Amino acid sequence: MSLLQIAEPNQSAQPHQHRFGLGIDLGTTRSLVAVVRSGKAQVLEASSSADNLLPSVVYYPSTGAPLVGYEALSHLADDPKNTIVSAKRFMGRSQADIKFSHPYELSGSKDDMPAFVTAQGDISPVEVSARILSALKQRAASALPDDSIEGAVITVPAYFDEAQRQATKDAAQAAGITVLRLLNEPTAAAVAYGLDQTDQENNKESHYLIYDLGGGTFDVSILKLTDGVFEVLATGGNSALGGDDIDRLITNWLIKQLDIDPKDVSRHDKSILAQQAKAYKQALTDTEQVNIDITVNGQSYQGVLGRADILAIIEPVSRRTLSVCEQVLRDAKLSGADLDEVILVGGSTRMPAIQQVVTEFFAKQPLCRLNPDEVVALGAAQTAHQLVNGDSDSNLLLLDVTPLSLGLETMGGLVEVLIPRNTPIPVKKRQVFTTYQDGQTGMVIHVVQGERETVENCRSLGRFELYGIPPMKAGFARIEVTFSIDANGQLTVSAQETTTKTESKIEIVPSYGLSDEQKEQLLVAGFKHAEEDKNARSLIETKVEAEREVLALQSALNEFATLLSSEEQQVLAEQIQKLQTALSTDDLTLIEAEQAQLKPHSDAFAARIMNQSVKASMAGTSAQDW
Repeated sequence: MSLLQIAEPNQSAQPHQHRFGLGIDLGTTRSLVAVVRSGKAQVLEASSSADNLLPSVVYYPSTGAPLVGYEALSHLADDPKNTIVSAKRFMGRSQADIKFSHPYELSGSKDDMPAFVTAQGDISPVEVSARILSALKQRAASALPDDSIEGAVITVPAYFDEAQRQATKDAAQAAGITVLRLLNEPTAAAVAYGLDQTDQENNKESHYLIYDLGGGTFDVSILKLTDGVFEVLATGGNSALGGDDIDRLITNWLIKQLDIDPKDVSRHDKSILAQQAKAYKQALTDTEQVNIDITVNGQSYQGVLGRADILAIIEPVSRRTLSVCEQVLRDAKLSGADLDEVILVGGSTRMPAIQQVVTEFFAKQPLCRLNPDEVVALGAAQTAHQLVNGDSDSNLLLLDVTPLSLGLETMGGLVEVLIPRNTPIPVKKRQVFTTYQDGQTGMVIHVVQGERETVENCRSLGRFELYGIPPMKAGFARIEVTFSIDANGQLTVSAQETTTKTESKIEIVPSYGLSDEQKEQLLVAGFKHAEEDKNARSLIETKVEAEREVLALQSALNEFATLLSSEEQQVLAEQIQKLQTALSTDDLTLIEAEQAQLKPHSDAFAARIMNQSVKASMAGTSAQDW
């Protein structure tokens, strides 16, 4: 039975308007759905459980329908192979990218998104997520009037790349949900906290850092609020780091207390230990220490686990999160002292150990007055309400950013960046390119992502071809390339020849996403190899320029050789040969020296060609004509 919406007097501008936009937090470990009713965002309650957080777990039995949530979670210990948890970590990734520990048998080629081998056949991560989304949709349908749901805003980690975002959209479509927008989780948290209501007297800028540590992902964003304009200055994170990793560290610590090699522990026992580890972790949220009692391979251990122990155990995770915070602060050109607030988001931030390291690092008590498990869904619900009903209680403007630079390949394997990382989106950038060779009628557009100067050190996103370029001299054609990113982070690249208006384009939807190692490498390597890349780019650019000059001179000699004496032709040919010999080396100084030797001869030749062209155009005319 659906419940009617009841609006208190003066609490809703449209008390009888039954058009709802859902806010869905599709989490790695737990998910939930929220909606705005009577002017207030609220999490929709589960009908059969006091906990409104739906475990992001799906169980595939040998017979019968798949189970979702708590029913599925109950099978984790006795049938881990068919109980899929943390499917979000596999979304939009290739099998080759998945280097983290998991208990599943995967099928598929190394370059495609894998499927879980279950008792009901091969199941993709998208299908698992679709089951979870379907359960949330059913929960909303039971709580809201019939046919009143217009769609949903679904949150994703800010560091999800194009493939991971597309996989999320595919899961929603499979669940029968219209996606109003994909919203970065830190942005949703900021909306929930009502940062637009912050005092903006004297046009003061406010800066906030969102520290979002969930079950399987970690995100950090720095937000700036000025006169109602909310902008993400910088973002960073790791899409494979979270509470699951903390649970594994505690599990390994428990195994060490028994002096047993982890390799000798069965999957079944590890699964039981992981559940115990999570229970101990959660208990330490409210108490200083807990008594532990475990049995593995017939060996038992009783002891005490305290908050100080947890602080040391989780140090590898907390250190990696703070390293990301340092990088994001540098990207935003801010220090910890410039931050007005540090906001904690995600269930893992309930841990006193995490709160302690954050407080010490920023020398500031973090803000966590809202339930960290619910804050993202609440912000998504507010955004969905605004999109569906076209109204808002604030003038908040959201400006997300691109997590990595986007560009295309140019001659010599160099990357020409069109959209630098941390550029606010939606965004559209155009740049004009030209042809390399005489008579060139086609061009391959290779789109790449990353922070390095050369294509081989960046990630390829896609290629497409543009044909129909009018044949003309090298450098005369004009090809306008446009990079466009919409509010959901969807990248579209188009290329148009400006005279004929011939156009080609591609929507970048890779078949897999970046691994956590690749994401870290793309950012860190960009800084680590900055000087090396600068020198390499200088060499390549010089070589490309010299090669184009050689091609142009050879083309000119074929057409205008009669303008030079035989001796001049011989000298020019010798200088060209010397430059070509230098180009076979990587000696930048030698190449530049030979270019300098060639320049007087090439300039003199170009001047004669120009003079002849002027004389030809002036022939048969008089001064009076001009």
